[in-house]
Amino acid sequence: MNVLIVGSGGREHAFAWKINQSPKLGNLFVAPGNAGTAEIATNVNLDVTDFEGIAEFSKKEDIELIVVGPEVPLVAGITDFFKNDESLKSIKVIGPDKQGALLEGSKDFSKNFMVKYGVPAAKSQTFNLSTLEDGLKYLESEKAPYVLKADGLAAGKGVIITSDLGEAKSNLKEMLEGKFGDASSNVLIEQHLSGIELSVFVLTDGEDYIILPSAKDYKRIGEGDSGLNTGGMGAVSPVPFADEAFLKKVEEKVVKPTLNGLKSEGIDYTGFIFIGLMNMEGEPYVIEYNVRMGDPETEVVFPRLDADLLEILDLAGQKKLSEANLEIDPRTATTVMLVSGGYPGSYEKGKVMTGFEELEEVIAFHAGTKDGENGDVLTNGGRVIAISALGETMEKALEKSYRGAEKINYDGKYFRKDIGFDLKG
Repeated sequence: MNVLIVGSGGREHAFAWKINQSPKLGNLFVAPGNAGTAEIATNVNLDVTDFEGIAEFSKKEDIELIVVGPEVPLVAGITDFFKNDESLKSIKVIGPDKQGALLEGSKDFSKNFMVKYGVPAAKSQTFNLSTLEDGLKYLESEKAPYVLKADGLAAGKGVIITSDLGEAKSNLKEMLEGKFGDASSNVLIEQHLSGIELSVFVLTDGEDYIILPSAKDYKRIGEGDSGLNTGGMGAVSPVPFADEAFLKKVEEKVVKPTLNGLKSEGIDYTGFIFIGLMNMEGEPYVIEYNVRMGDPETEVVFPRLDADLLEILDLAGQKKLSEANLEIDPRTATTVMLVSGGYPGSYEKGKVMTGFEELEEVIAFHAGTKDGENGDVLTNGGRVIAISALGETMEKALEKSYRGAEKINYDGKYFRKDIGFDLKG
């Protein structure tokens, strides 16, 4: 089976790494890919929203299955593009259509969806520039800390949490006046939930579903979860406090109502649902939905899959997910993200990377890398590479990840040294 993965990050390298293990695989392509995917697949120089180019390439290379990694092409309608073209509709696309992708593409839509279908979540109200004064009054009626969320896609940066009312008011005004472009033309003011966060991942074919291992990622740039938000600095799977009883509650109170809601809305959803959760005194509350796998969570979830991922994805594409066989490695997986100096602010690209040949007992998932002209691997993004490892305990897995993180070198390298700090003991 010929497969095309759309995307260029650590998540897409993890997809390629796992799919590459399948005996069902023919040719594997990644568009546009990175230096890591180039080692195990053929990179294709296509933008993730170049649907015409992706379609032409898919026909030329007899692609049977497309796995869409990032959210942007899903929200833009890549699945609809293939479904609505007679010459393309036989190609199975793993990722929801435009309507299903609104679960991530519009926080207002997803919050109304949760309320409608009884999914436990924080209460919120949505405001735009014409209702700014109402929004400012609403903030005055709420308790700190104040949570402001841009309605649309803002590359993980559209959430502001502050305990200062004046700061919350000025942020609301700035957001509605275009701080995050069109993404913040509508802003949700949301009740702050206190507890400990985790993520649960579901693959569905619209009828049946499988729940993948839980994971917890670390978003802040600084140790102790301080500083600016990033795309993710590391992750751990499984999450120690997410025991069988808690995950059963997640399935009954969140997963099933979500999938039933999608069916009730007439949304034919084939793909992943990333459910960002808060564990509040043993009860799950949904913070957000994403309509794809997380990054860097994929880099700890996929190493724990004792299963043929390509076979599972193919069954999902055929609406036969009930036939899938999923075994999970009981060990803990950890990943540590190496980033560019200055990230998540301004940073330089093109730094030469060394030390790959010294890596042992880890999987290096490339995120922001590219091949240089002299055979070098160069940095090509803010988040550069995720160093994943498996261990009998979280501590043993982290030892391996951190040993690997020390081996890779490039100018400006930075990584957090406290991944899993809140899960120890």
